[in-house]
Amino acid sequence: MRLTVDLRQGGHAITAGGSRFLILSAGYLGSLLIGAAIFLAAHRGRSDRAVLAGLGVLLGGVALWAVRDMIGFALCAAAALAMLAAARFLPVAAADLILRLIGLTSLIYVPLDIFDDTLRRSGEISDARLLATEIGGATVVWGALWLAVSLVVIALTLRAGLGRGRG
Repeated sequence: MRLTVDLRQGGHAITAGGSRFLILSAGYLGSLLIGAAIFLAAHRGRSDRAVLAGLGVLLGGVALWAVRDMIGFALCAAAALAMLAAARFLPVAAADLILRLIGLTSLIYVPLDIFDDTLRRSGEISDARLLATEIGGATVVWGALWLAVSLVVIALTLRAGLGRGRG
């Protein structure tokens, strides 16, 4: 496996095996599900520091194991070190806030990324275009489907994380 990061909101993953559908959907839906999990962990859990440290270790591992370009490695390593330092030295409330921000940012970015990659620039190479070429359908159809799924997941996550009827 090899990952590269492009500072223009993109990247490239080289994988060995696996489901092509899942691989091409992972950039959008994976980010969505991870963001939801982090957001809910911050709201529901009592171990914010442990979760933040775990994310730091995981991100550091990904940097060492899979990231092969210097920009991607530097970004991953810096974020991993920042998460580990925050988990160790900041108050629990700060760790909670950081997790909520990471989760919300990941959630909110997904519809923007889907719209940009699949609807606004539907003629350019993207995961949606590759999926349309390899599996069938049109880029905008995959984009619309992913967009609908992302909006439902965001609504359900916010409802579960924030609850209803709190005053």
